[in-house]
Amino acid sequence: MLHRGLLREGVFGYCSVQDCDSRPRSFLIEIHNFLSSEDYSKTLLHELWHVNQHVKGALRDKRGKRYWRGVDYSTTDYSDQPWEQQAFIMENVLYQEYLTECQ
Repeated sequence: MLHRGLLREGVFGYCSVQDCDSRPRSFLIEIHNFLSSEDYSKTLLHELWHVNQHVKGALRDKRGKRYWRGVDYSTTDYSDQPWEQQAFIMENVLYQEYLTECQ
């Protein structure tokens, strides 16, 4: 995991595959280094969900294109990408579970 300023890029975090595209098992998560504890936790959970999507094979990068469940979404706007929509839902679900466990 890498903590760095991502303000110029306008994002809280990234997840990238570090090894092969076919069966990735090595990932780099980058998180903006000036987030509140809630935003940090949600961002980490969001990016870890992307790891899950890659490991399970739902999200794949192949020859410079991004596939979701076998369909090319390379030209799809960020907010319309199904893996991002799913990760935003799951970051909140997992964060609520985390809060419940911490009580």
